[in-house]
Amino acid sequence: MHWLYLIIAILLEVSGTTCMKFSEGLSKLVPTLFIFIFYALSFTFLSLALKVLPVAMTYAIWSAIGTAAITVIGVLWFGEGMSTIKLISLLLIVIGVAGLHFSQEHVH
Repeated sequence: MHWLYLIIAILLEVSGTTCMKFSEGLSKLVPTLFIFIFYALSFTFLSLALKVLPVAMTYAIWSAIGTAAITVIGVLWFGEGMSTIKLISLLLIVIGVAGLHFSQEHVH
């Protein structure tokens, strides 16, 4: 169940960040309100996941998948460019998260 909480937290964080773009610098009321709603719910579900999952690995997964998802949304939805350096940087984030995950398995 805690992994499901983490997935929900990630989806809500990505939704909140997407609303930031739509809010145009907090100048549009509805997207601005949704920023706070989505982030409050995201932190709620992240907290529930952290009841069982290790904090370093959980936060790394939450932030890395959120970063990757927002990058994809930026490229596909908002027409932001994808460069080789951006792609390599995303791969390094994934490698870093995998490293944190595997390091957790050896610490008991």
